[in-house]
Amino acid sequence: MRILLWHGYLLGGTGSNVYTRSLAREWSRGGHDVTVFAQEPHPEEYDLGGASVVRPDIGGLLPTFVLDEYEGMDVRLVQDLTADERERYVAANAEALRAHLPADLVFANHVVLGGPVAAATGARYRVKAHGSELEYSMRGNEDLSRWGRESLAGAEAIFVGSEHIREVLEDVVGHVDRVHVVPPGVDIDEFVPLPREEALRDLIAESVADPANPGNASERLPDEGNAERLETFLAGDEPTVLYFGKLLRNKGVHVLFDALREVDARAVVVGFGDYREELERTAPPRTLFTGPLEHRHLAKLIPLAHVTAVPSIFPEAFGMVAAEAAAAGSLPLVANHSGLAEIAAGVSAEYPEQYRDLTSFTTGDSPKLAEKLRRLFALEPDERARLQEAARRAVVERWSWAGVARRLLEPFN
Repeated sequence: MRILLWHGYLLGGTGSNVYTRSLAREWSRGGHDVTVFAQEPHPEEYDLGGASVVRPDIGGLLPTFVLDEYEGMDVRLVQDLTADERERYVAANAEALRAHLPADLVFANHVVLGGPVAAATGARYRVKAHGSELEYSMRGNEDLSRWGRESLAGAEAIFVGSEHIREVLEDVVGHVDRVHVVPPGVDIDEFVPLPREEALRDLIAESVADPANPGNASERLPDEGNAERLETFLAGDEPTVLYFGKLLRNKGVHVLFDALREVDARAVVVGFGDYREELERTAPPRTLFTGPLEHRHLAKLIPLAHVTAVPSIFPEAFGMVAAEAAAAGSLPLVANHSGLAEIAAGVSAEYPEQYRDLTSFTTGDSPKLAEKLRRLFALEPDERARLQEAARRAVVERWSWAGVARRLLEPFN
């Protein structure tokens, strides 16, 4: 098939960015002719399996769901754009796509603005709904909800990553036909358990290769001096908790910090966002902040963490972080809600019965989180190994990228 894959942002860092590049890679490896449309300035840094990349000329105005920094862009929230600005953005992207027609399929991320862009091409299209546009921009905004509903009317399929997002989609835009649940995927060849010595050595090597970031001037680059800091901090096999994701209050890192004050463990916090300064101010002892890290770092860091916590207090489309952790040998412990609960259920189904409650905790309940962290840290080595094997088995069977990519191209009635 010839596939035009539209994504309005970058190809690294956040969930939908990773989703896009992973699909491009898997579809290309599967023999499809894939062209990616994104605002990524350095696509050569990513393995896209041979897919080509086009950067549409959008005139510098970039609509987003969360205010982040994008070099050279005027970043505005989708809901703050005027109707004319939205229409110009859609027209510019649709023009770029139409220049590469004919194609067998246009596949667009995000109900808005991906849905309107795909619909404007006049081609056959499918849309992937993510939680970000639905929760951060469209919920409570009748204009955007109507626009999204109208743009989905012509799609031959709409994909959601979990039953939770299926419910959110209907709640935000109203009833939509042809909705299919296909979870995001995990690169089970990249995220694998590693011996501690190998993982630490390779993590340090990846950090040495990081671009310079004097004074941590760029929040989108790893922190200065990470190689030395990580080598010192992770010396010795002590109980270690990892958090990686955006540093926003909605992500619940403060709940994890409250729990860690009651647990003898160290923590590594990976990510960027407007809540970082507050989190650094309130962090418990033995907490290391690294700034954002790429998959090349995380694939080495995750095996060094006994537990990866996902304490979000806001609905999540899917627990990608937890699935990646499970694949790489770090036991996931997530807040029991939305798409995170579906990950917890999938992993716990593979656990021995006496450990099945150790994949999730009550949202916002730091004492319960602390209790489960203590139980996980108290596991004997053979018990831990059993759970690690079970968690990876859950990911391989349910959430590999190869299977996800195939399902997104299946014919539907």
